Amino acid sequence: MDIKKLRKNIARFFAWLGLIFFSLISKFLPLSFLFALAKGISLIGYKLDKKHREVALESLSIAFGQDKTRSQIEQIAKDSFFFMAKSGIEILYLSDRPRLMDKKIQMAGREHLDAALAKGNGVIMVSAHFGSFPLALARLTLSGYKAAIIMRTMRDARADKMIKAKRDKFNIKTIYTQPRATCVNMTIDALRNNEIVFIPIDQNFGSGGVFVDFFGRKAATATGPVVLAQRTKAVILPCFMLRQDDDSHKMIIEPALELQEGSNRQDTISVNIQKLTNIIESYIRKYPAEWGWIHRRWKSKPEMKEV
Repeated sequence: MDIKKLRKNIARFFAWLGLIFFSLISKFLPLSFLFALAKGISLIGYKLDKKHREVALESLSIAFGQDKTRSQIEQIAKDSFFFMAKSGIEILYLSDRPRLMDKKIQMAGREHLDAALAKGNGVIMVSAHFGSFPLALARLTLSGYKAAIIMRTMRDARADKMIKAKRDKFNIKTIYTQPRATCVNMTIDALRNNEIVFIPIDQNFGSGGVFVDFFGRKAATATGPVVLAQRTKAVILPCFMLRQDDDSHKMIIEPALELQEGSNRQDTISVNIQKLTNIIESYIRKYPAEWGWIHRRWKSKPEMKEV
């Protein structure tokens, strides 16, 4: 018997039960109570989930080891756990109350989006696993825009089906990364239909991407936004969700990225992915607790060239 696999299956089963439980109670309980519950859960999770706690502390040390003390790093990690729990419960709560979206989410920079769509080639909205980013898509579709997200299939098929149903409820198109050909074709079709395609590029991309600087260390990063923009003439718009003091959100749509030409096609891709990564890093530096530090962003290493 594979003990490691068994443990993962048990963990996913209880995660699924947790998702069902919170989806049910979010229908009846006030958001203030749910946030208090999220606080307690995050503290327990930080204490008991040794694996993800250590990943978060290691990642934060890589990013801020030269600038922050150990106690500051630990506090950011705890706050990050809380914000993730808070966002998860909040998404379940608001998915049943779409009329609250206008009140809860302010759009800043909408003129950049409208100007980009006026060109007729679609918009590639580049973001990160930052803040309550799924709410950005719901806010867009409720405002009359057509939007899709490119994402990996969740490890638990039951959870994936449930979350996809919530996206479907808001007319958010799901484009899975695999099969790759299907993903590319669906994305190009959406852009040619002048839709918005949301692509987070802040997670380790293995050997399929390019290595760019992220907090002073090389990180494997997806090239999709730039490759797709070159192919379709779609406009690239960085976008981020910022939680406000009153727990509303500010959806910031940045001006269009001006693609910079490199010495060759590959260099052009690398240069512009670096520009996008710099923007993501700038937001994380300003609001470090809003990012998900439990991911091994620097797991892949660039191959050493032989001399």
